[in-house]
Amino acid sequence: MNIDQELDTRGLNCPLPILKAKKALTAMQSGQLLKVVATDAGSLRDFAAFAKQTGNELVGQETVGNEFVHVLKRR
Repeated sequence: MNIDQELDTRGLNCPLPILKAKKALTAMQSGQLLKVVATDAGSLRDFAAFAKQTGNELVGQETVGNEFVHVLKRR
């Protein structure tokens, strides 16, 4: 997977990871991939809901230790 931009939201709680991801996606081109690393356990459901609401594709989510990695594709 070729990530175009990575966003570190470790230590931030909802809704900050979503807001930062939204801002980053706005500056990206259609089809580009954004990787977001978060420590907020609620981010798993938050990013799934965010993708549904905005039309951006949630390409993948995984838990690595106590971090949550989300990959979004810009619509």
